[in-house]
Amino acid sequence: MQVLVVGRGGREHALCWKVARSEHVETVYCAPGNGGISLHAECVPIREDDTPGLLDFALSKKIGLVVIGPEDPLCAGLADRFRAAGVAVFGPSREGAEIEGSKAFCRDLCRRHHIPGPQAWTFSDLGKALGFLESHRDEKLVVKASGLAAGKGVMICEDYDEARKAVADCLEGGAFGGAGETVVIEEFLQGDEVSMLALTDGRTIVPLESARDHKAAFDGNLGPNTGGMGAISPAPAANPRTLKQVESQILVQAVHGLVQEGRQYQGVLYAGLMVTPLGPRVLEYNCRFGDPETQPLVMRMKSDLVPLLDATARGQLMDLSSGPEWDSRPSACVVAVADDYPKEYRKGHRITGLEDCGQDDDLVVFHSGTERRPDGIFYSAGGRVLSVTAVGKTVKAAVERCYEALDIIQFSGIRFRTDIGK
Repeated sequence: MQVLVVGRGGREHALCWKVARSEHVETVYCAPGNGGISLHAECVPIREDDTPGLLDFALSKKIGLVVIGPEDPLCAGLADRFRAAGVAVFGPSREGAEIEGSKAFCRDLCRRHHIPGPQAWTFSDLGKALGFLESHRDEKLVVKASGLAAGKGVMICEDYDEARKAVADCLEGGAFGGAGETVVIEEFLQGDEVSMLALTDGRTIVPLESARDHKAAFDGNLGPNTGGMGAISPAPAANPRTLKQVESQILVQAVHGLVQEGRQYQGVLYAGLMVTPLGPRVLEYNCRFGDPETQPLVMRMKSDLVPLLDATARGQLMDLSSGPEWDSRPSACVVAVADDYPKEYRKGHRITGLEDCGQDDDLVVFHSGTERRPDGIFYSAGGRVLSVTAVGKTVKAAVERCYEALDIIQFSGIRFRTDIGK
């Protein structure tokens, strides 16, 4: 078949790389793609928000499967348009994607279906939000912009003053635009973070391996939240008992709740978790593959990904004879970013060393934000630029392989965390 992947980041590069290896695939297209993706797929200059353009292209090329990477087009209903046109698409409906598009809805869903999570309160009125903070002055709280903020709308507030500023920045200062017109204030949970992803067609759930994301911009988990600075798989806290709890209490309950409320869900459900002394708790749900968790996950997946994606899109997961097979070795991803990321950053810096860093089946440099010019040279074109991903006998070995490659790769202002996996 011919497959169209929608998106332009490191997640989409990893998906294209894996899909292109499938014996079931003739051609991989990516819209709009990036410089690195062009090595594995034919990039099509159609934006993710150009629904008519994407639909016309899929129909004209007789695309057999569409895989939607980012959350924005899913929350805008892109999957619904493909399904209405009879095109098989991996990605939930607009109503299903609201589980990520609105943190307020997500918290309400968890309450309605008894899914364990932190205590949470939702506000759209600044005065009421500040009044709530006055009565919780001595508590460490988390303030979240309810809408889509590219992974940057979560603020961990150590004290009342920080919480007050975070709420005011959202509701009064417009820090996150429309995404911050409603805020969710949550109790701060302590424990170990785990990312769990599962494929689901609304009837059957196929859990994938666990991962551990690193969101903060700087070493020691300091600085603002980003879209992701690195990840490892599996997550250290994901022991068998915890995984069983996650599947039964968090994944199954969420899918059941969505379907019960008439929200079609055929794609991947991502649960961002905190494993506490009382068990796993949901910090967030996402309606798509994580970035950068996808990069180390596809490196560990030994099975062909395409039959899994296709069965999900067609509601046939139950018909598969077996689930995915995994490399027992752990994997790691270290993201190289522009110097000022996640603030304003400069683009257009030449990238060197990609050909010399020893890429093979155990080390792949996925491109998160690059362009490939006619001379074949790669240049930076985003805040997150490269996702260096490796497999090793241990997490330490996988991470060291990533850093060895990053000793060779260079571009002006390159920066990355040096404590991924620690």
